[in-house]
Amino acid sequence: MGKRAAVLCGAAAVVAAGLTAVPAEAGAPQAADPSHTADAPRTTAPAWRKCATEDYPTLQCASVDVPLDHTDPGGRRITLALSRVPHTAKTYQGPLLVNPGGPGGSGLTLAGFVAASLPPEVAAQYDVIGFDPRGVGASEPALDCAPDHFAPVRPDPVPTTPAVERANLARVKSFAEACGRKYADLLPHIDTVGAARDLDVIRRALGAERINYFGYSYGTYLGAVYAKLFPERVRRLVLDSVVDPTEVWYDANLNQDHAFNDRHRAFLAWVARHDARYRLGTDPEEVEAKWYAMRAALRERPAGGTVGAAELEDTYVPGGYYNGYWPYLAEAFAAYVNDEDAEPLVAAYEDFGAVDASGDNGYSIYTAVECRDASWPRDWRQWRKDNWEAYERAPFMTWNNAWYNAPCAFWPARPLRPVRIVNGELPPALLFQATHDAATPYRGAVTVHHLLARSRLVVERDGGNHGITLSGNDCLDRHLTAYLKDGTVPRGGHGEADAVCAALPDPKPSTSKAAPRTARGAALHGLLGFRG
Repeated sequence: MGKRAAVLCGAAAVVAAGLTAVPAEAGAPQAADPSHTADAPRTTAPAWRKCATEDYPTLQCASVDVPLDHTDPGGRRITLALSRVPHTAKTYQGPLLVNPGGPGGSGLTLAGFVAASLPPEVAAQYDVIGFDPRGVGASEPALDCAPDHFAPVRPDPVPTTPAVERANLARVKSFAEACGRKYADLLPHIDTVGAARDLDVIRRALGAERINYFGYSYGTYLGAVYAKLFPERVRRLVLDSVVDPTEVWYDANLNQDHAFNDRHRAFLAWVARHDARYRLGTDPEEVEAKWYAMRAALRERPAGGTVGAAELEDTYVPGGYYNGYWPYLAEAFAAYVNDEDAEPLVAAYEDFGAVDASGDNGYSIYTAVECRDASWPRDWRQWRKDNWEAYERAPFMTWNNAWYNAPCAFWPARPLRPVRIVNGELPPALLFQATHDAATPYRGAVTVHHLLARSRLVVERDGGNHGITLSGNDCLDRHLTAYLKDGTVPRGGHGEADAVCAALPDPKPSTSKAAPRTARGAALHGLLGFRG
């Protein structure tokens, strides 16, 4: 895939004169945490051990125990897995906790990625801390409600007949029931508020008076909730690809349907512009018709016995997260349509759509958190009405996404009320957002910008990728680096945004049918996962 070329900022390029410096703050951990009280959960300093990888040779690992129920700090404990790239500079700015989103994403490797991607002189001033949230990955216990829930071939997501709708309903009800049977004691405690309180236990275990936090996607909501609960414990706060907290979570998913449909159509228009390579037509509507014809054919006869209509959508949804996948998705599309060759399509499904055991765990947490965080309609007629209305304008993934979230209509744990994250007690937070991001649409970042007083919003104009810092755009990364270095934030003056960067150019067609997995962009988006 190649490392995405960096581009200069657009007309609103930011230079040193356009930045406002925030005075540096003492951030080193304290020997004794003054926030510790007798009724706070007990903490023990992590016992770090080497767990180096070829890519991240200084990575260390540890664990910390937290209460399952934070209202009962003396009760049952669960374990969170941690990772760390330790600071090496004399100037120490404290721990930088990083989260890739999801909910359900593992953050252990993200610590190494962030530390390796930041300028060395900046990374050296922080202990970069990754963690697996409660129930995720190497944390214990880890949830897996229904292994192989996504095993192919699944029913067609679009419920064009009562029988197809019943098949999909049976599938999602079975998943919710399996979660209730296996984890009845855990589900009432798997939510964003619990995860945010875990962060404060991690802070105290690290001996830090305050933390720095850098979250992507759902990780922006987790960070905002932490900041609401513990504003005095936040030193610096970076939110990249920002969740709209006023739409948690039913409305957010309906809005995603329209945004992903737009990104899928942008992909098809890109294919049309490169007709010399893909031979699928120069008219985007013609190319779109061929894609949906491919979908119809696969519904009747799955490719390789594994890629039906549902699996095809799973394969192409990642193209809405990251334009760098487009050449490989286009190759698979063209091979199937032009050459009746299904092998590249099956390979693309294995690369981009198939769900392994870690994916089963991630989805279990995704549903547990989203179904618990807020109320969802319990009357299936409401889901049917809303999703058919969305499908009329956004057919690409509306019903696929509906079934992905439908266990929440039958969830066995009582829902909470969403946290109001409005906050006037924080130091300046730094927000990053692409204008055409499908997973976290642009208006959500504007909303959070208004809700977090003194925050600054950096926009990637005309950008369609999700998770935009540390992925090759030098303009964005300059803002991130300045903020982490000494608290410098943009001065503002660009309307809704305080700074504007140009997006990276669209990818060029590839000469290969296989998608290499080593590019920086691919590495980051592999860490972010999909759906959140």
